[in-house]
Amino acid sequence: MAQYKGTMREAGRAMHLIRKREKQKEQMEVLKQRIAEETITKSKVDRTFSAHYDAVEAELKSSTVGLVTLNDMKAKQEALLKEREMQLAKKEQLEERRLQLETLREKARRHEQKRKISSLSFSMEEAEEEEGTREQEPERAEVTKKRKNLGKNPDVDTSFLPDRDREEEENRLREELRKKWEAQREKVKSEEMEITFSYWDGSGHRRTVRMNKGSTVQQFLKKALQGLRKDFRELRAAGVEQLMYIKEDLILPHYHTFYDFIITKARGKSGPLFNFDVHDDVRLLSDATMEKDESHAGKVVLRSWYEKNKHIFPASRWEPYDPEKKWDKYTIR
Repeated sequence: MAQYKGTMREAGRAMHLIRKREKQKEQMEVLKQRIAEETITKSKVDRTFSAHYDAVEAELKSSTVGLVTLNDMKAKQEALLKEREMQLAKKEQLEERRLQLETLREKARRHEQKRKISSLSFSMEEAEEEEGTREQEPERAEVTKKRKNLGKNPDVDTSFLPDRDREEEENRLREELRKKWEAQREKVKSEEMEITFSYWDGSGHRRTVRMNKGSTVQQFLKKALQGLRKDFRELRAAGVEQLMYIKEDLILPHYHTFYDFIITKARGKSGPLFNFDVHDDVRLLSDATMEKDESHAGKVVLRSWYEKNKHIFPASRWEPYDPEKKWDKYTIR
């Protein structure tokens, strides 16, 4: 560089311009280097893709013979591209798996090497410790064997624990008891009994019929009506639904069975509902406030007669049967 001759101010200005130009040159060099690197990377990618597409193009040419339509050509090209991409992806996965296996083998080799190094011992103390350990091993094996031979304590109560065999046995026993109870119930229902009743039209007309204990009140009224029609004209055109059965001052529903009253020991206002044989009226012979094993005959009444005379005794005492209502002032003795 030639020596500059001039004022100090111009010399400083010249130095500032020189430094600025050098800085710009450095920036241009960095930019050129960056562009060159990007060009190299891009050329690599282009070569990869070009090789990929060249292979697809070659395969497409070899598999296409004669004239084909544009749509068929595009479809075949897309199928070949997908197949090629799948092959490349599979190849990459195999390469990754191979690298992983190599890494695992290297780790295993290093671990084995460390174990061998740590197992080496050249001190007498360690040798003595190994001998002591060998002597204690039979004792430990014997203790371990004893522990393994330990079983359940038969004295411990395990009834609260779940047991499949015990549950199956309980279910079997429960099923047997249920069948036995059902058989006994059917036997009781099939037993016959004599029912004494009185057709009530203001005065009593006593009759008797034989029914099974499992019969309903409706079945009893139907059988009673068959015997009463020939003696009472007003009953000849009447049906079962027009009759009422009153027992111990309670109007019994048609759907209840006599077995229901017998099995539950049901009680009425003036006596038990589970006895249907002949007894005199307890209200005439004894204290009506005490229920005994004695009852009076039930009454069969036309519903129309009841509607006309329900304000007159004895119909004024009658009320519908309610199984939830208890007549606690009566006791059986």
